[in-house]
Amino acid sequence: MSGDPATRAVRLSALREAAARGLVGLLGIEVLEGEGTAVSARMEVHEGLMAPNGFLHGGSIVALADTACGFGCWLTLSDDAPGFTTVELKTNFIGAAAEGILRCDARLVHAGRSTQVWDAEVVRDDGRSVALFRCTQLLLDHSGPARPLLQVG
Repeated sequence: MSGDPATRAVRLSALREAAARGLVGLLGIEVLEGEGTAVSARMEVHEGLMAPNGFLHGGSIVALADTACGFGCWLTLSDDAPGFTTVELKTNFIGAAAEGILRCDARLVHAGRSTQVWDAEVVRDDGRSVALFRCTQLLLDHSGPARPLLQVG
């Protein structure tokens, strides 16, 4: 991807708009910033995200982390890249949340020709960690499926 900050800003804006129409919007995830190989996002804990036990559902936490990492992957792709798909993810839940705002900070730890590996940490607004997350993204080439409707390049 171009190192040009204006290009990154346009891509990030397009990603935010497209994501708001799907799961990201339903969960209330907001991507705060995306610079180079790091992305930060947040999500307010609310009743619709809770598990029957009264704590935040683990799937909500995974969605927040996967969103931050996915935005990061999109932002690092070249302008002509067809896209990517998640091929593996793992989450270690090390805390819980029942209220407040969660923040996720994601960073690129491996940028290969065909894969990227991203790490993320989800923390409560008091700074305590809720989850550690890692995913592997397969970078699609032009011989694979067509890029989805989302055009951010």
